[in-house]
Amino acid sequence: MEFRSDSWYQASPRFMTTQWTVVLRAGGEGAARDAAMEQFCTAYWYPIYVFIRRRGSNPDDARDLTQGFFAKLLEEEWLGGVERRETRFSTLLLTVLKNFLINQHARDTAQKRGAGKIPLSIELARAEGWFGSEPATKDSPDRVFERRWAMATLDSAIGRLRLECEATGKGRWFEVLSPFLSREPSPGEYEVAGEGLGIDRRSVAVSVHRLRQQYRTFLREEVAAGLRDPSLIDDEMRCLREALGG
Repeated sequence: MEFRSDSWYQASPRFMTTQWTVVLRAGGEGAARDAAMEQFCTAYWYPIYVFIRRRGSNPDDARDLTQGFFAKLLEEEWLGGVERRETRFSTLLLTVLKNFLINQHARDTAQKRGAGKIPLSIELARAEGWFGSEPATKDSPDRVFERRWAMATLDSAIGRLRLECEATGKGRWFEVLSPFLSREPSPGEYEVAGEGLGIDRRSVAVSVHRLRQQYRTFLREEVAAGLRDPSLIDDEMRCLREALGG
């Protein structure tokens, strides 16, 4: 199977997170396994590409190493034997990636270029275009990866909230009110939103409050996915804020 990178970018300029339960299904068989791995590859190819580039690889090698990493995930079923986690998934994934890079030889990379089907197709010009738009930073590749993971977690929670609203006929409400999930309104913004939804300012404020509560619930579920100990959720949330610089 081959997964296209462009479908990921149309969904979001940042990579999306994959719930742990979906990742675990990658160790199964048949259609469920293929679907889980497609979601996993689509979600994670770009941050891994960025990590490899920031470690000093040139664009061609970074593309080949990224593709080789996912090929190994599929071939060796590295995800299939993973138990429910006791550590952050971003940390676990980064450890697997580093081990792969340590063991990867240039000759093996060259062979990957001409070897059979690869797990995802990366358009190098587009990948480099996105990479060139990355903000300048002195942070380590590990730190950048962690920040991207945190942003992805937020995106995933927002995506779930959007789907929930659309499923209950509130898609328009999400479109109008979602900008207030991460900020307070400027003077007059609630009135404008109310006009668009046919409700008054007070009703807008109540709806935003409820939307934020729902968003926080989804966000906690995202960071909790696969954790053995529910008491670690607060620690995950703290790490999330730290990764975002908050």
